[in-house]
Amino acid sequence: MSYDVTIGIPFYRSVDTINQTLESALSQTYESIEFLLIDDGGNDGSLAKVQDMIQQHPRGKDVRIISHEHNMGVAGSRNEIIDKAQGEFVYFLDSDDVIDENAISLMMKHACEYNAEIVFGSYEKIDLNGRKTLYKYPYEVFTESDQLATFAYRKYGNIQASACNYIVKTSLLRTNKHYFLNSNFWEDLVFTFDLVTLTSRAVLLPDITYTYLCRPNSLSHYQERKNVSKEEIMQTVQIIDHLKRCPPHVISKSYYPNRCRLVVMTDFYIACRILKLGNHIVPKVLNTEIKHMMRHPATFRQICSFQQSRFNNLFLHILGKSPVFLCVFTIWFLGKVKKLI
Repeated sequence: MSYDVTIGIPFYRSVDTINQTLESALSQTYESIEFLLIDDGGNDGSLAKVQDMIQQHPRGKDVRIISHEHNMGVAGSRNEIIDKAQGEFVYFLDSDDVIDENAISLMMKHACEYNAEIVFGSYEKIDLNGRKTLYKYPYEVFTESDQLATFAYRKYGNIQASACNYIVKTSLLRTNKHYFLNSNFWEDLVFTFDLVTLTSRAVLLPDITYTYLCRPNSLSHYQERKNVSKEEIMQTVQIIDHLKRCPPHVISKSYYPNRCRLVVMTDFYIACRILKLGNHIVPKVLNTEIKHMMRHPATFRQICSFQQSRFNNLFLHILGKSPVFLCVFTIWFLGKVKKLI
């Protein structure tokens, strides 16, 4: 490896945002960084902007651009970053977000101090109305296997769903053949959700190192749009189904019950969103499809042996096995109580 870190930036039709994103990357105070940009065939002038910028920038020599003739999607582009990165660590950055100038320096400091395989930073999210929300981790250092996964699965949202805003050892990804699913929806959720099971040494930082900017009509924000295709929602359901088919070694772990609960609860939240959107989904999602998506990944016998989250998993298992009307009504009722509908 000729660099300590590779910042990987896939971009596709990002002509209005790529300059701001790239400038935040090139402004990093840490020195040993490769900037690997994947031009995913947008043909909208983004590439010309990038080329003009790096020609004038002092760090232009550290920038590599790989261009695709045809669009491969963000998952395919990120997988190419994993394969082509020359850094010991890789850091993914979306082409419409920005990072703090000290982000990589701060993460590398802790990676070196604790010999960590992965270091997470906290982040802020700015919505379409300019409202800012902070997502801050507690300061945590994990030095043994399963500690990070146990923390991540303890409660909903305990670990970020995005694949951005952490450095991870490139060798860890390659050795475990850990790549992104070929999907336009929630591929980063699956990537990070499973990644925590492969990590022995990790650090969580409370420092805000990343600014996530919501965009109108974003693929990942169908809840903010008036009309959504059924196909789009069902693809997210398929992504969660992938998480239900977890590797055999995970099933034997003490954190498996909490993982099951989180995965099925994600389906519950999707189901609530479906019921809330109603006729805005075209064509309509059938009640039988809602019930089907609530199936539990564990058997009744497995759940009875759980040492954690046994009651919650039993309830979710029974909910998925109940008649269609009762299942959907229960979801609707609980969604109302939780103010999700």
